[in-house]
Amino acid sequence: MSELINNREAGVPEQTRRQAMLREIIKELHAGKSVEEVKARFEEAVGDVTVAEISAMEHSLMTEEGIPVEEVQRLCSVHTAIFKGSIEQIHRSSKPEEQPGHPVHTFKLENREIERLVNFRLELHKDKFKKKASDEMIYKLLEDLSLLLDLDKHYSRKENLLFPYLEKYGIYGPTKVMWGVDDGIRSMIKEAKKALNTFNGETEQIAASLEEIIKEVNEMIFKEENILLPMALDKLTEDEWVRIARESAEIGFCLAAPEQEWIPERAAEPEGAEVPAAEGEGLSPQGFIRFETGLLSLHQLETLMNHLPVDLTFIDENDVVRYFSHGKERIFARTKAVIGRTVQNCHPPQSVHVVEKLLADFKAGVKDAEDFWINIKDKFIYIRYFAVRDADGRYMGTLEFTQNIAPIRALEGQKRILSE
Repeated sequence: MSELINNREAGVPEQTRRQAMLREIIKELHAGKSVEEVKARFEEAVGDVTVAEISAMEHSLMTEEGIPVEEVQRLCSVHTAIFKGSIEQIHRSSKPEEQPGHPVHTFKLENREIERLVNFRLELHKDKFKKKASDEMIYKLLEDLSLLLDLDKHYSRKENLLFPYLEKYGIYGPTKVMWGVDDGIRSMIKEAKKALNTFNGETEQIAASLEEIIKEVNEMIFKEENILLPMALDKLTEDEWVRIARESAEIGFCLAAPEQEWIPERAAEPEGAEVPAAEGEGLSPQGFIRFETGLLSLHQLETLMNHLPVDLTFIDENDVVRYFSHGKERIFARTKAVIGRTVQNCHPPQSVHVVEKLLADFKAGVKDAEDFWINIKDKFIYIRYFAVRDADGRYMGTLEFTQNIAPIRALEGQKRILSE
């Protein structure tokens, strides 16, 4: 404790002192101290803590103390146990986030439905399953877990819409940690479904995994509503929330959807003020682009790209996402928020090393292409990556090419005449 008390020396800024205290307490947890012991010291030494301080602490644990993301994820639940009840409530004179259609309102609306599903329905069926593992209870649990998998949309909106904006403000640590925990929950649900589908008497083991799912889902709701969303409300502008709200339907909603579009109240513009150009305007849409093999208008080019039966994404030589095609049925969701984001931050922490290896090979000239193929429901997804190089062989970026080739694989024989 002395090292914490000494930090009260004159001249040390209050925020810096509190940061140092928080970091020391979490390091003690990392070293094996009990939650109860640390919690008591936390309350005595720090008192209330703001979400911004939690964010800075988790970031510094990774960047300054060298604690791996995975280790911070492991400690995440312990952090929550300590911070629960101590997080400073943020009072606002006006609360647009409480208005239907605001992204925060929608996240919370979904959380109430998720809570009902896991704390009442899944909990009830899990208890009945423990008493008697009948076919009926297995069916009900499978049904519950299938519904719960819908939270993939809730988590995907965080990861692909909210996190990019937080990263604009230099907030990386909490987003990486939370994305990793999201993936862990997704995996647990899928594993539980798999175990139920091949049930062979492992009642206690399956019940334990369901209890873990219920606990983790509830912990995530707490972290979202007491850390992530207040932090985002502190940082994001109203225009950024409007863009998130507009793009949310692209990914979809979990168990509940906003009842109406959120239109923030704004003061009328002064008479005679110029109307600003809409997003995407000002790019000379009537202009033409001359290629070596032809001439296309910008409108023709964009429409053509969106008609291709494949999904295209391009990242530049600095790994920044610069473009994606926007066909009618994209295989993997993309939102405009990813434009300008590094590709490493568009992937869950667990798979970033694969991305890094692929890009390193492309940049070093070890490879020019790499292919993957996976099954998703009734689709057979063929994912191809190409190193894009100029005429001198200089690396310009990477093109991702994704296509559902299940219909192509199913072809047989020949077709030589038009269908009627």
